[in-house]
Amino acid sequence: MSNRKRIINREISWLHFNERVLQEAMDVNNPIIERLKFLGIFSNNRDEFFRVRVASMRRLARIQNKKGKKTNINASSILKQINAKVEEQEKLYNQTFDQIVEELKAHGIIFLDEKQLNKKQGDFVQDYFKTKVIPHLFPIMLKNIINSDALQDNATYLGVSLKDSSKKKEDDYALIMVPSDVISRFLIIPSDNSNSYIIMLDDVMRYCMGEIFGPFGFDLFKAYTIKFTRDAELDIDNDISKSFIEQMSDSVKKRKKGAPVRFVYDKDIPEFFLSRLLHKFNITKSDNLRGGGKYHNLKDFMSFPKIGSKSLVYKKTKPLTHPLLKERTSIIKTIRQRDILLHFPYQSFQYIVDLLREASIDTKVRSIKMTFYRAAKDSNVIQALINAARNGKNVTVFLEIQARFDERANIFWTRKLREEGVKIINTLPGYKVHSKLLLIRRKENGKNIFYTYISTGNFNESTAKIYSDTSLLTANQNIGNEANMLFQMFEMPFNLPKFKHMMVSPHQLRSGFNSLINKEIRNAKLGKEAWMIIKLNNIVDTKIVNKLYQASRAGVKIDIICRGICVLIPQVKGLSDNIRVISIVDKYLEHSRIQVFANDGDPLYYISSADWMARNFDHRFETACPIYDDALKSEIMDILKIQLGDNVKARLVNTNTINAYVDRKNNIKIRSQFDIYNYLNKKSRS
Repeated sequence: MSNRKRIINREISWLHFNERVLQEAMDVNNPIIERLKFLGIFSNNRDEFFRVRVASMRRLARIQNKKGKKTNINASSILKQINAKVEEQEKLYNQTFDQIVEELKAHGIIFLDEKQLNKKQGDFVQDYFKTKVIPHLFPIMLKNIINSDALQDNATYLGVSLKDSSKKKEDDYALIMVPSDVISRFLIIPSDNSNSYIIMLDDVMRYCMGEIFGPFGFDLFKAYTIKFTRDAELDIDNDISKSFIEQMSDSVKKRKKGAPVRFVYDKDIPEFFLSRLLHKFNITKSDNLRGGGKYHNLKDFMSFPKIGSKSLVYKKTKPLTHPLLKERTSIIKTIRQRDILLHFPYQSFQYIVDLLREASIDTKVRSIKMTFYRAAKDSNVIQALINAARNGKNVTVFLEIQARFDERANIFWTRKLREEGVKIINTLPGYKVHSKLLLIRRKENGKNIFYTYISTGNFNESTAKIYSDTSLLTANQNIGNEANMLFQMFEMPFNLPKFKHMMVSPHQLRSGFNSLINKEIRNAKLGKEAWMIIKLNNIVDTKIVNKLYQASRAGVKIDIICRGICVLIPQVKGLSDNIRVISIVDKYLEHSRIQVFANDGDPLYYISSADWMARNFDHRFETACPIYDDALKSEIMDILKIQLGDNVKARLVNTNTINAYVDRKNNIKIRSQFDIYNYLNKKSRS
């Protein structure tokens, strides 16, 4: 079988994943406002896809077309497939949006546009515009634009046609950015009845165009939405006189001027106006032009206001207490007694902030080391680290300034922490540190004792409320010593220690997992117990995929839970008969990476920061940590079994039934995220 038939293209697989997000918006069993939010997530995902993946594919296509160079990837062909799939999804998206807006009326939530306002509503909108909106508006006359980079990436603009009914002034054209980055996209209009009326910020601006352009002699206005997406690749300056932080800061600024990859516009815009825009901004038909509806940038629906009945949103679930952390006792002393697993968002992330606070004032704590990839906007974790430094602790942080789209925030935090006396380990150009580690060194009876926190997710209290992650707290000194070795490696990346317990990329993660899979293959051939359970966000690396195919052919039973991209094709006779792949998309974003290997009846358990992608194996510092405690192994297996049995939000991933829901048949309903909460709730009461 050719490699093409063995592997699904990663871009197409990603579009299949985003379609699963769209399915959540279409699912009438979900609360209706949550369905709107899924539309926002879908839109946000797609924007990033164009900024990163489509932009990369376009660069590759240009190289191939220019040099006539053939590779395993035909970029132009893939771009055509992407465009066809995006167009198909766009139609479904618009249908879903219209349907939800119509259904909202039955719940007393009514969208109004600028043409539907009565006088009282219009007066309110006009007053709001004058006091809240107009200070953030900076119109640009189209004829005055000299720089083709004037349009901001991923922002919504109104292209305004300006006319004078008396014909004293020539027709003109202007652009105004919709300032949804500083003002809510949604304005709730006061109501005299039980209904809630909402108008989009775009329509507030349309209603009040006279306030902006009336003083210049115009009285007829038509506004059309446009949106511009740029290539998000960073071009890092190699100026040796600059620090890497300065180089990154400069390249983030240059990102605003990236090449166009997509231009979306209101399909009702006059052809002449559209042509002027395209000419002014050097946009060609190859730049993915797409006519759409009246509204774009619908990622703002992720922040749709909570209005109406409580039943219109997910029922709030209180974060659970961990049975070993119920009382207000020392977290450090509790970890000393036994290992602890935390499952976010089911259990509270506050435990990690509390652990740092305890360490900052514990007189026996000598040092705190941590890796950071993405921090919350107002990070209590970073504040706790600053507090520890102020308390005289030796605090060291590796803060990855190359984290895509968080570069600017991470540069800010790097400088802030350094000002507060925190030691910052410099980013390693070309390699990202994606490991999620916290290491506390405590002096006990004259000895250094390590307390280690290793997670599948970031130290981010905001995302910890919506991303499902698994984290280990341990006083196992083998793990602690190796975590310390890892921090030493960050400081001296050419010093390559040997790890006996953890598996660390880019040096041994690939070989470590290959070795574990090979062992399962040998056991299967010997008739021994041989199986694997693999939970990841993405499976893209073709070498590891081929190794899984080899295991399947040898008789190893493989269950995979993969939320996102999966280039592996399961259930192909003679290739992957023994591989089953499901994807779960639900209330929380599945983010845990967990691997279990049968090991002839003595299963080996790992939690990891890494997906199975070439970048994770070969170009990042990632960590896979073993779980040694038998009770924690049982807990992980219980949760994995719940997920593998999901018959409400699990989809089958294969070529024949793309995104088909798992058939429930006559079985009891299992919605894994809800059932995991119930499972952990019972444990918290024990």
